[in-house]
Amino acid sequence: MGRIAVVTGANQGLGFALAEGLAQHLAAADIVYLTGRDADRLREAAGRITGPGAEIRTHVLDVTDDTAIVAFADMLRQRHGGVDIVFSNAAARLTPDTPWAELVVPFVETNNLGTTRMLRAFSPIVRPGGRLLVVASDFGTLRSLPAVLHGRFDTETMSLEDVDATMLAWRDAVLAGTAAAEGWPEWINIPSKVGQVASVRVLARERRDQDKADGTLVAAVCPGLVDTAASRPWFENMEQAQTPSEAAVALLRLALDPVRPETYGELVQFGQVRPWQ
Repeated sequence: MGRIAVVTGANQGLGFALAEGLAQHLAAADIVYLTGRDADRLREAAGRITGPGAEIRTHVLDVTDDTAIVAFADMLRQRHGGVDIVFSNAAARLTPDTPWAELVVPFVETNNLGTTRMLRAFSPIVRPGGRLLVVASDFGTLRSLPAVLHGRFDTETMSLEDVDATMLAWRDAVLAGTAAAEGWPEWINIPSKVGQVASVRVLARERRDQDKADGTLVAAVCPGLVDTAASRPWFENMEQAQTPSEAAVALLRLALDPVRPETYGELVQFGQVRPWQ
């Protein structure tokens, strides 16, 4: 049976590079699903993949739509018996000079609730030895937050529902203008990324024993600075930024190489664990 891979947000940037890399590294019996919100852009992206070894398929998927995610996961289970590699990569953009209160709702809905929707729907269908990877960033550790907020991300006791509730409470504080008084950082990408990594840690805690026995990896991944249309408006100098293809290399190693036990449930950047505390 061939391997099945899924990449969300796969029509451009890092998501496209991940999909292309998987398609090039996997074999003819394998299938890579490129997913995103626009069918035409997905078809165009699929046509840009060079030298694929695996079969390429596209599937329209909006990670803000819980019903659509569940239906897609169920289709993969029925058609293929499960999935082997998942990159949860879809993300809403931040735009300069736009008030956070105008951006935080779609940002949380896509980046945070979209992540936990993917984890809930896809974790039951990841086959033994598979990979369930969430693209986050190096902001996603407690070191990015004031100590007063650390108790809100106790991943040793939280559920995914608790993580969602924390992110929604933060969203509501941003909308109400009280986030700063509660100690939240002004830059909304920080709490969002912490929430993403927290959700991975919670799921990994629940699955650890079985995944260790099966050789399955659940982790958050940090690609570093990538030169994309989403990141370019925020940096005056992108000379040190990677291209999406360069940034995909380390992430693809996690997806394709044997599991290193120390990476399980952690945030991994360039093959190294970024400590949560």
